[in-house]
Amino acid sequence: MNNRILSLLAVAALILSACTPAASTPATDKVVYLINGALGDNAFYDSGQQGMENIKKQYGVETRTIEAQFDAGKYQPSLDAAVQFADVIFVIAYGFEDQLKETADKYPNKVFVNVDFTLENSKDTITSVDFIEEESAYLAGVAAALATTDTSLAGVNPERVIGAVAGDIDPVISGFTFAYENGARSIHPDIQVEVKSLGGVWDDPAKGKEAALQLFDQKADVVFQIAAASGLGVLQAAEERNLYAIGVDTNQNDLAPGHVIASDIKNVGKAIEDVYASIRNGTYKAGEVLEYGLKQGGVDIALEAQRPVLPQAAQEKIMAVRQQIIAGTLTIERYVP
Repeated sequence: MNNRILSLLAVAALILSACTPAASTPATDKVVYLINGALGDNAFYDSGQQGMENIKKQYGVETRTIEAQFDAGKYQPSLDAAVQFADVIFVIAYGFEDQLKETADKYPNKVFVNVDFTLENSKDTITSVDFIEEESAYLAGVAAALATTDTSLAGVNPERVIGAVAGDIDPVISGFTFAYENGARSIHPDIQVEVKSLGGVWDDPAKGKEAALQLFDQKADVVFQIAAASGLGVLQAAEERNLYAIGVDTNQNDLAPGHVIASDIKNVGKAIEDVYASIRNGTYKAGEVLEYGLKQGGVDIALEAQRPVLPQAAQEKIMAVRQQIIAGTLTIERYVP
C-alpha cells in the first residue's frame, strides 16, 4: 500500500513539474528594437532589423521596432513605450544616452542591450555591444588604396587621393576614419585621405552626394560612405562620375553596380541574434561589454558583387590581410578618443 501511494505521489510530482515553467527561464517573449534614427538606410539600422526578424522567426516572439527619427522629442516617449511593451530591449541610443541610463535604473528587471558603443548605468544592468570597426575599416582602406594606385581602372587618376563622407564626427566614426587611413597607408605611405562630415545629418542622400562630388572634384578616386542613409548619395555620386565608392554596414556593392569596390560590414543583426540566444539559453550576463570584431563575425569586408571592380590579385591581397587579422598575426590599432 505504501509503495502504491509513493508511486502515485511521484507521478503527480512529474505532472506538476511538466506543467510548471522553469524558474530559470526569463520572460522574453516580447522584444523591442529602439533606434534613434529610421529604417530604410540599407545599412546599419536595417541590419539590426534583419536580426529582429530572424529572432521572431526562430523563437516565435513578438517584436516591435520603434523609430525615433532623429527627433530628440521622441526619445523618452519611445523608451517609455518600449518598457511598457517589452521584456528585452535592444537600443541604439545615440542622442539619448542619459535617458536610457535613467530608464534602465528604474526598470532593473528589464533586459537592456545598447548596440554600437559602451554605456554604463549606475545599477550596471545595461549590456553593451561594441563593434571593433577598426578591423573592417582597415580593410576598406586597403581596398581603397589598391584602387587609387591602379591606374588601369577606368577613371583612376595618378594623384593617390581617397575620401570618406561621415554622417558626423564622433568616437565610432573616428574609429572608422582612423583605421581607414591606416589601412590605406599600409599599401602606400603617401596616400592622401580627405574626410567630409555632414554635421549630424544621417538621412539625407542629397547631402551625401554633394559631399562625395566635392571629394571627387578634389581628385579622390574612391569615397567611403560612413553616413547611413545619407551615404546612399555617395554611391549615386560614384556612379554619376564613373568613379568608385565603398559601402558600409551591409553589402551595398550592387546598389551602384561596377562602382562600389567593397562594403565594410557591421553585422548588427548577428549581434542581436547572439545576445538574444544567450538570454534564452541562460548564459546572458547583464552589464557585460561584448566586443565584436572580424573573428566574432561582427565586422567584415564584402567583395562579392554582380560587377566586381577590383582585379583578382587585389581581392586576394585584401582577403590575405583579413585572414592575418583573424589569425592574430596582424593587430589593428584601435582609435582612442
